[in-house]
Amino acid sequence: MYSAMRTALPDPDSQSVFYDGIPTKRLFAWIVDVVLIFVMMLILSIVTLSVAFWLWPFFWAVTSFLYRWITLGSGSATLGMRLMNIELRGPTGARLTSQEAMFHTGLYIGCFIVPIVQVLSIGSIALSPRKQSVPDHLLGTAAINKPR
Repeated sequence: MYSAMRTALPDPDSQSVFYDGIPTKRLFAWIVDVVLIFVMMLILSIVTLSVAFWLWPFFWAVTSFLYRWITLGSGSATLGMRLMNIELRGPTGARLTSQEAMFHTGLYIGCFIVPIVQVLSIGSIALSPRKQSVPDHLLGTAAINKPR
């Protein structure tokens, strides 16, 4: 059924090991990333002499975007994802380029702006064969267990 799709990602039927436990791992990776971004925000608030406290949403969005873009672009996984031993792969099956990481991060941030899209994204991760979020579906990417 999925072999007709134009993608080099592992097939969820014949190579299900790549998708085993992905929703739970993504949740824990997200929690780790949120904690890391929060710590960065506290440091940024001290460095900027509390200006970041006053403009918290703006600084959070910028810090989150840069953190995700840089980590996804350099290793196809955020630090939380690396800890959970998962990584994002593009439609060719390769690791994300910096540009793909930027688009993925932009769509990820966009999901948080529209809560119903975020709910759909979570549902999609839980129910879709490749455990893809809304940004993953739009870009053809998927989070997989890191190949050994």
